[in-house]
Amino acid sequence: MVAFRKNSETKDERKLRWYNKLRDKYRLVILNENTFEERLSIKLTRLNVFVITGFLAIILIFLTTYLIAFTPLREYIPGYSNPSLEKNLYELMLKTDSIESALKSRDLYIANIKSLLSGEEVSFLGQPYLPADSAAREAYLAISNTKSRDDSLLRREYEKENLYNLKIDEKSGSKQDIPLSKFNFFTPVKGVITSHFDASKRHYGIDIATGQNEAIKAAYDGMVFFAEWTAETGNVIAIQHPGSVITVYKHNSVLLRKQGAFVRAGESIAIIGNTGTFTTGPHLHFELWINSAPVDPEKYLTF
Repeated sequence: MVAFRKNSETKDERKLRWYNKLRDKYRLVILNENTFEERLSIKLTRLNVFVITGFLAIILIFLTTYLIAFTPLREYIPGYSNPSLEKNLYELMLKTDSIESALKSRDLYIANIKSLLSGEEVSFLGQPYLPADSAAREAYLAISNTKSRDDSLLRREYEKENLYNLKIDEKSGSKQDIPLSKFNFFTPVKGVITSHFDASKRHYGIDIATGQNEAIKAAYDGMVFFAEWTAETGNVIAIQHPGSVITVYKHNSVLLRKQGAFVRAGESIAIIGNTGTFTTGPHLHFELWINSAPVDPEKYLTF
């Protein structure tokens, strides 16, 4: 019992002695080395030093964490990325999707225009159009676009009766007597004139460069009297208009009207091309003939 009591007292004394050491006061004095004049004197204890050091360590850890979490300085720490990088990537992804959708819409638009011109089925988003309602879808699928025998015979008879007919209607009568000054020509295609009219060089028209697959329009109402392929000028279509006026369209890739067809001003009759041995690139060679003589189209039309 005595030994245990001595050990217990020894531990208490040690704790008391350690606590007293923490409470022991010290003085930190800063002196002038030459004059030994006291410049600064601070009373310290070990406990105060531990408390102040711990408080400063906590503040330093907090400031470091704040700088890393809420300032751009964390970009320089390995493992952290630019905070605006994900936002920029997301915006670029949206722009890429928009551009892709716009390109698909443009390609679909061009494909549908070609389908319309060639009489084929028009598709939507790459698939044939189908109504959302099931009953309407079945009715749509039941539609037949095939021409009946009676319909074909009626079309052939009508085209044969109206072949080479320039009359617009019975009330207005024929336009053969319209003076040339009353003509309001429709520009066949908008573009850049690369070669002008020059009768001395046997260049009886103008060359117009424009976008690829551009549709060519009829300059005025009239009847197609020539729509054939020639070795020198490729696919050629020529239209007879009232008042002894003829327009000729050369180097086309595709002809949309046949010989004997009646066309209106502004109606698509061909597609820009690069056919024939005399061609120098995709363009339209346009000629205007009045009273069997070639004239400069730039005097009558605006391109």
